[in-house]
Amino acid sequence: MTAGLTVDEALALARQLGIERGDAQTLVAHLTGQSRAWLITHGDTRVPGVEVALRRLADGEPLAHLTGWQPFHGLLLQVTAATLIPRPDTEALVDWALELLAALPDEPAVVDLGTGSGAIALAIKAACPRARVTAVDLSVEALAVARANGERLGLPVDWHHGSWFKPLAGRRFDLVVSNPPYIAGDDPHLPALRHEPITALTPGGDGLADLKALIDAAPQHLLPDGWLLLEHGWDQADAVAQHLAQRGFAEASLRRDLAGRARASGGRWQD
Repeated sequence: MTAGLTVDEALALARQLGIERGDAQTLVAHLTGQSRAWLITHGDTRVPGVEVALRRLADGEPLAHLTGWQPFHGLLLQVTAATLIPRPDTEALVDWALELLAALPDEPAVVDLGTGSGAIALAIKAACPRARVTAVDLSVEALAVARANGERLGLPVDWHHGSWFKPLAGRRFDLVVSNPPYIAGDDPHLPALRHEPITALTPGGDGLADLKALIDAAPQHLLPDGWLLLEHGWDQADAVAQHLAQRGFAEASLRRDLAGRARASGGRWQD
């Protein structure tokens, strides 16, 4: 006797567990190795392991961790428990970076700090192949995932292990981008993110420590008229803009995410 619920039984269980239908279909399709459309005509096919997977999803484990993949800016990226799951809101940061790069000649130098799965660095390289992209992460495990994503996608990035700018002594860039940890240490949403690396989510305190550290250090690694772009929390835009101005950045501005919330701030360095 073949173990496992059928496709129809699995989708019925997902409804009982309160799982969004699209997420349930994606998970069941992943476990069958088929498309979501295939499920419609194969409702009596048994799917080993699907009940356990659905209950893990209902318990808050991210869908991306259960499938091992997450789409981002037109790319399909491998993710693991060692990496932050790329969010659609971060695409606003990538789009802003690409707008700035489009105005630069030759081969602009870009660095993505705290690259995680490599999402930002790879999205920029994919959309702007002439850019020379560097990426840094403190986690050896995350960097291995990012490197593997780059190799699989055929996107050359210069990967470095280390904390922020430390592996980049003496190097300067046209553009520095980062989605650093910025959630406040007492944020009530943190428990729901327990399956992702805590160090990629929060620096503790008010969540501004890494943002301020990057703003303070960036001028030493920016070419004249180079830009620093940072993702941050919806309620941190004023604090980030103030720190950019205090450090001497010009043209401080922000971009909003899909929900219209302030999501990224940046400024131009005039050396």
